[in-house]
This record gives sequence, structure tokens and C-alpha cells, in this order.
Amino acid sequence: MAHVPGNLLMPHERSKPMSIKSPRRRLDLVEVAGLVVLAAIIGGVVATKILKDRISVYAMYGQDGAQEIEPLEREYGPAKNTRNIEEWAIRDFFHDERGGVFVDIGANHFQSENNTYYLETSLGWSGIAVDAQAEFAEGYRLHRPRTKFFASFISDVSGQQEDLYVPRDNSLVASSNARFTAHELSPESRLTTSKRSIETLSLNDLLDREHVRRVDFVSIDIELAEPRALAGFDIARFQPRLVCIEAHVDVRQQILDFFARHRYVVLGKYLRADTANLYFAPVED
Repeated sequence: MAHVPGNLLMPHERSKPMSIKSPRRRLDLVEVAGLVVLAAIIGGVVATKILKDRISVYAMYGQDGAQEIEPLEREYGPAKNTRNIEEWAIRDFFHDERGGVFVDIGANHFQSENNTYYLETSLGWSGIAVDAQAEFAEGYRLHRPRTKFFASFISDVSGQQEDLYVPRDNSLVASSNARFTAHELSPESRLTTSKRSIETLSLNDLLDREHVRRVDFVSIDIELAEPRALAGFDIARFQPRLVCIEAHVDVRQQILDFFARHRYVVLGKYLRADTANLYFAPVED
């Protein structure tokens, strides 16, 4: 028998490399207790946020309003891009219909607190967005390819100049009404408000220029200038199926009167669920 050096093995004698398993460390009671406490804290934080959100909803809309929001949130929430429940209400009315046409007046940011972002990006809608603040144009160019953005002040007539008061730190309350803008701001913010001169454009002229023949949804939020925008809109010709319009108390009756004259009615389903806006649809014959 051949001599085999002590540090060698014959091929049939070689074993597989040994795997060395490190012993599994067990948590002691103190660590387990710490994890339990941490989980309880995290759960408590989440529960507290949910409770605060629920209290906030009840405080803003009252018990009846909160109860009417709940089915919309269950069906379409909890995420939304709009400030209130506009996105849920719009989706509910159209039953997530695809490929519609919208007109968004006072569109502001392309996504944040925007009434048409979901329609375009998730349901394939297209349309027109208008805001008197031209700085929003770039966001639409980059992120809203199915939307044409126009920097104009929508009013009853075209080609005039309108003053617009724009706070530096809150573009959402930019308005042609200086008193309104000042009322919505803190004393410090009022000092940073600038005045711009913007050319007016009627909705009729805009839609005709863009060869729009059919509109499914119209959103209007232009801080007390809504009646003037409506005065330049031939609603009987374009016949939108739904209009969502902000209705501050100063102009609410004018808005109601306009839609009543044109045989549109307030949709009661959303009346308490969204106290900032009114939703109108044509009377069914």
C-alpha cells in the first residue's frame, strides 16, 4: 500500500468543506420587552394620526358631512391629489370613465391640489388647463402631456388687462380681489404680495380657438372671479356633464343663479361632503 502523507487524503476520502454555523442568538426578556414597547409606540402614533385625521374631518364637515365622505373614501381613497374630496367626487360621478375631456380654470400646480391630475394620468383624459400665474406652465409641459396650459385670466371678455394679487408663499389664494387675498393671508404674508397685470380671455374664445367641441368636465376655482368666467361661457353650447366650482359666500348666489338659468342643478350627493365647492349637472329631461 502506497504511503500517503499525513496531511493528504485520497480522492475518495475527501469530505465536503464543513460549514460552520454561528449559534442563533436569542433575544432576552429585556430586548423582547423593548420591541413590544416600540411596536406599541408605533401603533399608537399611527392610531393617533388616524384619530386626528378623523377629528379634523368631523370638525370641518360636521357629523353628516363626515358620514357622507366615508363611502367615497372607501371606494376611491385614501389617496387623493385634491385639497378636499374633489377627486373622489369627480371619479364617483363619472364612474372612473376613461378618455374624457376636461377644462380646468384656475388649475394652479400640475399635481398638488389639482382637480384633473388623476383624470389625465390614471384615466387617460385630456384637456385644457388655465391659470393666470405663468410659472405653472413648465410643470404641465413636463408632467401633463395630454393637457394644454394657457397663462390667462379667464373673464367675461377677452383682450383687457386685469390686476392679479399674488402672495409669494401661497399661490392658491392669488386673486383679482385684493381684499380677498389679504383676508386669506397672515400680516407677514401680506407684505410679500405682488401685483401683476394679466390679459383676460373668455372661455368661449379659448375653446373656439382650440377647436373644442365637447367638454365632459369643467373645474373653476379663481377666487371670487367665478361669475365673470361663467358670463363668458356658453354652457348651453358646450354642455359639460359636470361642473365643479368653488363657491365663496360673496359670489355663491350669482353662481347658483347662473346654473339655474341654464337648467343645471346642484348635486346633493356631494353637498355636505365638500363644503368649499358646488357640483352641477344638467337637468335630465
